[in-house]
Amino acid sequence: MRYLPLRTGWPLSALLVLYPLWWALGLGTLIVFLLAVPMAWHLLRRRPVATPPGFGLWLLFLGWVLASTTMLGSDPPNLLPGHASDRVLPVAFNTAGYFAATVILLYAGNLREHEYPRRRLMRHLSWFFVMVVVGGIAGTFLPRFEFTSLTELLLPTSMTRNGFVQSLVHPSAAQLQEVLGYTAPRPSAPFGYTNTWGYALALLVGWFVVTHFGDSTPRRRAGAVLVLVAAAVPVVYSLNRGLWIGLGLVVLVTVVRLALRGRFTGLVALVLLICVVAVAVVASPLSAIVQDRLDHQKSNGIRAFTIAETLEAVSYSPVLGFGSPRAARGGTNSIAIGQSSDCQKCGNPTIGSNGQLWLLLIGQGYVGAALYVGFFVRSLWAYRRDRSPIGDAGLLAIGLPLFFMLVYNDLTMPLVFAFLSIALLWRNAGQDGGNAVGRRAATRALPAWSGPPSLPGPAPASGIVPEGSRS
Repeated sequence: MRYLPLRTGWPLSALLVLYPLWWALGLGTLIVFLLAVPMAWHLLRRRPVATPPGFGLWLLFLGWVLASTTMLGSDPPNLLPGHASDRVLPVAFNTAGYFAATVILLYAGNLREHEYPRRRLMRHLSWFFVMVVVGGIAGTFLPRFEFTSLTELLLPTSMTRNGFVQSLVHPSAAQLQEVLGYTAPRPSAPFGYTNTWGYALALLVGWFVVTHFGDSTPRRRAGAVLVLVAAAVPVVYSLNRGLWIGLGLVVLVTVVRLALRGRFTGLVALVLLICVVAVAVVASPLSAIVQDRLDHQKSNGIRAFTIAETLEAVSYSPVLGFGSPRAARGGTNSIAIGQSSDCQKCGNPTIGSNGQLWLLLIGQGYVGAALYVGFFVRSLWAYRRDRSPIGDAGLLAIGLPLFFMLVYNDLTMPLVFAFLSIALLWRNAGQDGGNAVGRRAATRALPAWSGPPSLPGPAPASGIVPEGSRS
């Protein structure tokens, strides 16, 4: 790439800033795999490559993912049998997602401050939050907006008829589902699924807040407040109870962190913002939608059924799992094997599709799930003392997956956002998470959040703490 007029870090900027373009082209998720290639090439040329704390756990997890593919031909009792060849493509997609996110983590974490300042990456994540909000508003008020992408036109019809492929290459503003007993739009743009939309919004809201409520003008802060208030509309219309609980956790954790540090100015500002959003919801038709969603809990039965089936299935292969999700026999509405004209809601729900934890259990067993969770827990522990703006947003973004894994799947963009947050925390600690001197130096470079956060400017290259662990 040295012959092209591209500055270091361009694949990362292309991924985050140009994502609406990739979505419109039908490359929204696929672009992660494509841009991981130049990132991997950069890492190969820059060896040795630094790694974050606990990275050995993640490497073991990746190895477990590969080892679990030996079980693709096995079928646990009480689930629909199948052939290993039919499971190769979804397994390849998931595996590529894990490896691509790994490359992005190492790439973002190994960029030096003068090459790609932390502040720039924070701005890009903040910009992505705005895109998610805009996509949510579009999905709320233009729910039937969709079009055929260039990628979709180039693919054979036999592929584009597949529902999963459609979610990847066919841009649409919302999913139309009967969650409330009637067809209602649930915003999803710029992703294929509403759950992914809600997950991304929760992971990115912290980066938006610390970026726009720091050393910025009153006009910019006022604009940020308007964006947050506007976000309440698609948040409610998404009917995403997991998102609602997740945002509640964001508020709770932020209040506790501010109170423990005695940052009462920021605490008061947060409470006022929450009051503004709450009044906007209660004083509008949004409150009726919330009540309707709480009155319709039929998805609880589906989740309970698939979780029970997952736990039973994994008992037959607790160490390696079965390499991929499986289809259940029947469902919550009937014991029938599949959908029929007499039972449209009969079918074979996918075991492992209703949360990352259940996907890991059926795919990689208890050992794989423990390694995955262990890496996130280890990361939280490594950066627990980071009281800078990056610490406030980053710890939220890597802590939330431990809750969302019960209800949402991480692949692909949510895992990328979580890993970019780890990269920022890692770089903020001087790329040496176990070095207390590095942590103190990083804290001086990025002042602590006193009330509204004060964001740092790019640190000079000479101020970077030497890289730590090498692989």
